[in-house]
Amino acid sequence: MATRIRGTGGTGETPPASRAEGGRPPLLRELLLVTGLFLVYKFGRLLANGHETAAFRNADLVWDAERALHFPGEGAVQQLLLHGEPLIQAANTYYAAVHFPATIAFLAWLYWRRPAHYVWSRRVLALLTGAALALHILVPLAPPRMLAATGLVDTAQVYGPSVYGAVPETDSMANQFAAMPSLHFGWALMVAIGLIAATRSPLRWWWLLHPALTLLVIVGTANHYWTDALAAAVLLGFALLVVPTPERPSEPSTPSEPPASSEHPASSAPSASTAAAPDVPRQRTAAGAAPIGARR
Repeated sequence: MATRIRGTGGTGETPPASRAEGGRPPLLRELLLVTGLFLVYKFGRLLANGHETAAFRNADLVWDAERALHFPGEGAVQQLLLHGEPLIQAANTYYAAVHFPATIAFLAWLYWRRPAHYVWSRRVLALLTGAALALHILVPLAPPRMLAATGLVDTAQVYGPSVYGAVPETDSMANQFAAMPSLHFGWALMVAIGLIAATRSPLRWWWLLHPALTLLVIVGTANHYWTDALAAAVLLGFALLVVPTPERPSEPSTPSEPPASSEHPASSAPSASTAAAPDVPRQRTAAGAAPIGARR
């Protein structure tokens, strides 16, 4: 007697949703988890406040190291944005308004369409953010807009809009001395990598424009050094090595060739001329073998 495997509908196969998606986590639990992680990060950044002297000392070291290594000047990027006030305002708006909404939209889409990739991306982002928070506390860093040696303009304060208080030391909403690593760039890079990994469209590589534009903005607005983006990329690389990557979504399978048609069964049967003749007793003669009784 054939036995039916429970949960497979009698076919013995894994249901497509559980096999391809890996199961969708409970929504309420995920909302609480992501909100809790965000609050831990925000309050953790505030713990790094009060280290202005170390932050400016580290900023001098980073700036001098970049010049010694012949990094391209951040000022050259800022000059490109300062060609027009609408352009620099657009860059400030991108810095202020795109960072969190883009990441939330990315996670929401993955949760709904690619649950396995959602869990993977959430774990990578949590690991990246935790490592960044530790670095923010251990290595406070003043951004280039605060360092007189850079000669850069604080574009957000001059042209707006700005997400930071005018006096960094009294800014209770954010830690302005946590420039390294740049989570603006790290999160944007993960959004691009996550969407490239979770989709099959040949246009998916265009998502790399998001971290590229983010890099242009964070440097041009003098909120980060090149080194801040490099540090974020390195931390993200370690996080991607630690968290196992889910399987890529499979491409649609091509239909197999239909079986041979059975409309003409006679075509596959041997013809009358080639049908095997019944065995007939034969006798050996000088001319060869001949059937018994045949006329010679």
